[in-house]
Amino acid sequence: MNTKGPQRIICLTEEPTEILYLLGEEHRIVGITVYTVRPPEAKARHPVVSAFVDGSVKRICELEPDLIIGFSDIQADLAAKLIRANQQVLIFNQRSIEEILEVILTIGRIVSAEEKAEKLVDSYRALIDETKKKGNTLPRRPRVYFEEWDKPTFSAIRWVSELIEIAGGTDVFAEKSHGKLASEREIQWQDVIEKDPDIILASWCGKPVDIQSMRERPGWESISAVKNHRIHELDPSIILQPGPASLTDGLRVIQSLMEL
Repeated sequence: MNTKGPQRIICLTEEPTEILYLLGEEHRIVGITVYTVRPPEAKARHPVVSAFVDGSVKRICELEPDLIIGFSDIQADLAAKLIRANQQVLIFNQRSIEEILEVILTIGRIVSAEEKAEKLVDSYRALIDETKKKGNTLPRRPRVYFEEWDKPTFSAIRWVSELIEIAGGTDVFAEKSHGKLASEREIQWQDVIEKDPDIILASWCGKPVDIQSMRERPGWESISAVKNHRIHELDPSIILQPGPASLTDGLRVIQSLMEL
């Protein structure tokens, strides 16, 4: 067993949990988020100490972690409380595929599993290249609208936009995907009508997608994707978390929906 690096890690989001399992370093995990679904055995093996926005500082401190890993500005308040409790906190803010891969490499270095992390990243790059080649063989690149939330309405975050492009589609709001804040990706329903996507993908973080309500939005009956029944819900666990799942299962599902 590798004893270099932190031995008691708490993961405030699912991605570091999945990465540590893939690196064979899951024995270091002493706490996870309630939203962890990958790998499925993690929930049975580790105590839940947080949701996403907040968590039990008392419970986390009782577990005596030597490293706490979180994600994004959304966890800034929780991170601040943990820092004030004299905890070692590392917050990533990966928004692109390249940044996701760099997080894997960084966690690999932290737990002295650099070689495994490099091989893992190489395998993801190979999968991305293979998918991109298949995407380039499509007769036509479909116009794709990805919806992350309904009210207010947010379009795809950067890594999702990039996955759509890799799979052979064209994200109709690609220019908005670089916005790090959700508010920078807000769009109006009229904007979607004007873009007239061939395919609509939706994954609402925290609740099921109501496809019928989307079809009934004012003016949306004229959108090609709506007329051709091309609205598809994606599982948030494989697309809205910036970790390995999005690069494997998430990419495969998007690719499967690209042909017109």
